[in-house]
Amino acid sequence: MTQNGRLSIVNPATEEGIEEIPTTGREELDDAAERARRGFEEWRGFAGLDRAEVFHEISARMRGHADELAGIMTREGGKPFIENRDEVTWTAACFDYYGEIARDSIGYLPAPIEPQQLAMVMKEPVGTVACIVPWNYPLLLAAWKVAPALAAGNAVILKPSEETPLGTRRMMELMEGLPEGLFQAVYGAGDVGEALVRHPGVDMVAFTGSQETGRKVGVTAAERLMRANLELGGKDPFIVCDDVDVEVAAQGAVWAACLNAGQVCTSSERFYVDKKVADDFVEASKSFVESLNIGDPMDQRTDVGPMINAKGRQKVEDHVGQALDRGAKLVTGGERFGDRGFFYKPTVLTGVEPSMRVMSEETFGPVVPVVEVDSLDQAIELANSVPFGLGANVYTKDFEKMLRCARGIRAGTVWINDPLTDNDAAPFGGYGGSGIGRELGREGLEAFQESKHVHIDPRVEKKEWWYPYGKGEEPGRRVM
Repeated sequence: MTQNGRLSIVNPATEEGIEEIPTTGREELDDAAERARRGFEEWRGFAGLDRAEVFHEISARMRGHADELAGIMTREGGKPFIENRDEVTWTAACFDYYGEIARDSIGYLPAPIEPQQLAMVMKEPVGTVACIVPWNYPLLLAAWKVAPALAAGNAVILKPSEETPLGTRRMMELMEGLPEGLFQAVYGAGDVGEALVRHPGVDMVAFTGSQETGRKVGVTAAERLMRANLELGGKDPFIVCDDVDVEVAAQGAVWAACLNAGQVCTSSERFYVDKKVADDFVEASKSFVESLNIGDPMDQRTDVGPMINAKGRQKVEDHVGQALDRGAKLVTGGERFGDRGFFYKPTVLTGVEPSMRVMSEETFGPVVPVVEVDSLDQAIELANSVPFGLGANVYTKDFEKMLRCARGIRAGTVWINDPLTDNDAAPFGGYGGSGIGRELGREGLEAFQESKHVHIDPRVEKKEWWYPYGKGEEPGRRVM
């Protein structure tokens, strides 16, 4: 919550205040942009190996403070401690990866058009990058932008979510070895983010968040003719074929739907199950959901913690409530948990229809709405029926079905028999309404680079295809 120029950070498990921190003003933003420029110029003088060593040292410090960082993130964000500790190690791994890949190549040599010539494509930094990240994975989603942006030679100004700035602040304190001003953070809500994107000292924006805000960021970037990478969430399908162990598929489904209380951009939110195993799948999902421990996210026995705030929980209640009003059947869950905190019980629904909000809009909560399908073709058609395409999950033992899903589902990532497993070396992003651009992998590095073509001919001589043209013969070659 923002009030009187300060952010009030609230523990979503207790609804108690943790700390207040000041928001960033315009003068401070101007100063940050100027410092970023100076840091950028110094960073350009670092060799690839030097940058890699800095990144590995940052990674090691994060791993050494994993419990501390996880504790801060758990108190401000509500994600279970065990999940937050994993997030810290994933964040460290991202810096390790880009520390190595960034010194592998700074361009390439295309074939020249004349034997004596040399053609080079040089990869250069964009300048100062604004990175705006959400609250659900505050360090990891920052690293997916910050690590490749820095590795490419850019300066970075990071704006964390107003809900979870404390873990970011501590991470910043561990980022030693970088030039002064190269990596900075600003704090505040949407007004600070908008000012950052509009600032003339910013050359690119990388954003993860809602479609609504992403459109605004994209419009502002277009007005400035500035590059933008936008990751805007999804409504991921989960397909279960009739040839799998239903118990395993159900447990994978529940985990994919309830990880971080369903507050993951790649959460599975639509479940298409072959009718031959649908009843068994629903029963297995119900049993598994009801076995989960809900409660204090600092307790390492807790499986599902609170949602981020009352607004987020209300959205889930609205989606589930509308579905039940229109004829869906509640199998389990569907209500709040406890007297304090923004908890919501993991929920299983059947009898859902495509027109229901729980099947068409991003719910961002721990809900498993199940639809029976007659065939894999029908499941793929339904998987592609919404204007999102971030990720998709499939359970099958049949390799032919795996290939049909891999080729037929329009999504940036298709996980088969292993839900929501990310890979630093592979690109991440979505089709359609799920955003523009890719993070991670080489694509994630190139997103923060400009490509410069350098054409060299060592011979200083007149070319036969120059003027004048009227020589009575065809010119040997013309420029493109």
